[in-house]
Amino acid sequence: MKELTKAEDQIMQVLWTLEKAFVKDIVEQLPEPKPAYNTVSTIVRILEKKGFVSYKAFGKTHEYFPLIGKEKYTRFYLNNMVTGYFNGSFQNLVSFFAKENSLNVQDIDQLVKELEKIKDKKP
Repeated sequence: MKELTKAEDQIMQVLWTLEKAFVKDIVEQLPEPKPAYNTVSTIVRILEKKGFVSYKAFGKTHEYFPLIGKEKYTRFYLNNMVTGYFNGSFQNLVSFFAKENSLNVQDIDQLVKELEKIKDKKP
């Protein structure tokens, strides 16, 4: 799997929300200033070539839908980020955010509780 560009990610966010859409539906969901229809169409075709979306044909138009779920891509993206920026350590990632004051004590407590739940589920 490849990382998405910012524009590709923006389109995938719309497709993950709508679950299936024509290009015009995608354009409608994008923030102002809206990109041109042809621009969105080109990006969707790139996403198709990358294996992120497929389509169902209705004459000359196509209804697109995601092939890769948001959770699967999020896991892939975060693992790449942790590997690339934090030496493969989620502890380094959490430590970074704690040092940057992005996490307060309550956030850290909540994170610890979530991690304990995950730990308890593992054999």
